[in-house]
Order: sequence, then C-alpha cells, then structure tokens
Amino acid sequence: MPVPVPELGTFNHVPETKEQLDWADLVTVDLSQLGTPEGKKQQADILISAVREKGFFYVRGFGISQERVNRQFAMGKRFYELPLEEKLKYVPKGLDEGQFNGYVPAGRRVIDEENQIRDKIEIYNIPSKAHRRLDLLDFVDIVHRVQRRLHPRPPDRDRGATRGGGRICPRKMLRLSTPKSSIRYSSYWHSPLELPEDYFTKIHQYQVKSEDHLRYMRYSKYPPEINAKLKNWSYGHTDLGSFTLLFRQPVAGLQIKYPSTNEWKWVKPQDATLTVNACDALQFITGGYVKSTVHRVTVPPKDQQHVDRLGLLYFSRPHNDVKLSTIKDSPLLQREGYTENEFEKSGNPVPTMEEWTFAKQKWQRTKAGTLRPDHATATILPGFNEKVYA
Repeated sequence: MPVPVPELGTFNHVPETKEQLDWADLVTVDLSQLGTPEGKKQQADILISAVREKGFFYVRGFGISQERVNRQFAMGKRFYELPLEEKLKYVPKGLDEGQFNGYVPAGRRVIDEENQIRDKIEIYNIPSKAHRRLDLLDFVDIVHRVQRRLHPRPPDRDRGATRGGGRICPRKMLRLSTPKSSIRYSSYWHSPLELPEDYFTKIHQYQVKSEDHLRYMRYSKYPPEINAKLKNWSYGHTDLGSFTLLFRQPVAGLQIKYPSTNEWKWVKPQDATLTVNACDALQFITGGYVKSTVHRVTVPPKDQQHVDRLGLLYFSRPHNDVKLSTIKDSPLLQREGYTENEFEKSGNPVPTMEEWTFAKQKWQRTKAGTLRPDHATATILPGFNEKVYA
C-alpha cells in the first residue's frame, strides 16, 4: 500500500539586509540576448571582461521560474530538518579521502583557531552521472523518499551515498534542466579566445561523465556572542571546476576578493539571477588568462544573523578525462603570452579533471582542517600549492 507523501510546504526568503554594505560592482550576462550574432558577441565581451576583472557575474534569462527555484529551497530546508542520525546514513565512505557525493556533516573544520570554534556548515551533494541524468529542479522524491524511510538500509557505502544515481535518485529525474544554462554560456566562450565555436561545449557535454553536482548547503546560525568572536563563517577559497552557479540567496554573507586591489566586497543578491564565478579548471586551461575567483562566506549583517543561510548551487566541471593543459589553439592566449599553467611551468604532470577534483576534494574535506600553514598552504598535486586567502 502506498505511503502518503508529506506536504513539501513553501519556502519564504527572508528580507534583504537594510545595512549599507560595500557591495561588489558586478556585470550581468543575459542569456536571452544570444539569439543574434550581435547579441552573442556583446554578451561574450561582457563575460570575458567579467571573469578577467572580478571573476564573479550575474546571469539572467536562464529560463527557470522563481517558483521552481523556491521549490528547491523548500526541499533543501526539509532535508536539513531531518534528524541527524538519518542524514548521517548518507555520509560517503572515504569522505576524508576526497569522496564528496552525499551528506557532509557540520563541524569538520576549525574556523577560529584562538577560540576553537568549528564550522556549522552542512552539505548535501547530488551527482549528475552520464547514465543517470538529473532534472535539477525536480528533486522532490529525494526528500520524500528519505522521510518515508524507503531505504531498507543505507546506500552501499563502498559506492558512496549517491554514486551512479544511488538509491535516492528516482528515474523520473532523467530530464535535463539548469545544466543547459551552463552549456549555453560555455558555448560562446570561443569568441573572445578565438577558438572553434564548439570548443567549450565539447568538454562540457552533460551526457559525458563528469563530477558536476547539485548542492543543498546550510550555514546554521551562531549565537550573537559567537558571531562577535568570528571573522568569517568559511575561509577564503577558490572552486575547483569551470563555473559555480548560485541561485539567489538573500542572506548576505558571500564576499569576493577583487584581484586588482585585494579588497573584499559583498555580493548583493539580485532578483531573477544566478550568481556565477569562474573556477580553477578555467584558470588552468587558459594558462591564467581567466582567474579562479577567491571568495568566502563572512558573518552576516546583524539584521540577518537570526536565520540559517540556505544555499542552492550547481557545480559545472569539464569531463573527467579532460587534461587540464593550457589551450594551445587560441591565437589570443598565444599573443598575450598565456601559454603555461602552474603544472606546465614546474614541469610536473598535468592532471585530468578527475585527478584534480579528488585531489582538491581530499584537501577540502580533511577533518579538522584549519588555517594553520601546514594545511592552508598544502600541496594539492605536485606543481600546485594552496594559498591563505583569509
């Protein structure tokens, strides 16, 4: 006999802060303008300028209603309301070794060494696999099936919580949705770099195996007396893929570091947009022409410190077998002298995207990781050391 499906409920975003913050001045790429050669060129120019100057930008015209986005936030909220013992069933085996699909509990990092304060960040990653295509905005069964206890036992821990689609990814999620947005703006990267039109889409095909994934991410609130001691809720860092897509999230906290001045600026939530940042893989394959953007989550303004900060993100990455060598076919990169990345300059082997992903994830997921120099400046792979960004 079917088990009744619980109501998902609604998600009400909190009001934006009324505090006057030092907001970053970011441009907007409009995907609805790509229908003409003129529009495509204009948006490509905006994009390349954005990733070279600041690394963050907004995207609008991506074709997903706010209602569907809110549905995802409601599901993320419902998931995190589950008892901890239920969520812990989906921690992937090998988390300390770089496995990341499934549930990552809070408290694994010390974010304030002096006061020994740990993070309150929970992560739930849902992988997209070539043979199990996911509809980014139709994940209601994930939460419902967990809540209804449809798992007779936890997923096979030797395979990770959701590897290969896992037990919690129902077949009806085989439609592709938002990843199209990632492909669409990948498709006009070729223009400023003077490359064939399909250069970037060929290495970002959704049906080919990659480590793309959707994430529900919750920063739980701290008491006021703890916030008063903290500088940030997460360290400054870069993301490891091509682009990270962040759906509008009104609790201020995200900050970016301007490459030109090293100043930290707040990122303002904009209605009906994605906030997008360039990541490590783009820096590698462009020989540093595109910079992977440093960002962090800091303590929210006082009028928002009473709520949890829930995020909905999609991480876009090249195929696992793509070697992260500097592109040799770009006349622009050759003219400008961007011909080698960190691995090539040091004479070390250039990793594939898969090798880079799991090496950096292993560093990121190290239990009790801190800002101590031995961790913060560790060698991820020969030829690349992490940095302290504060």
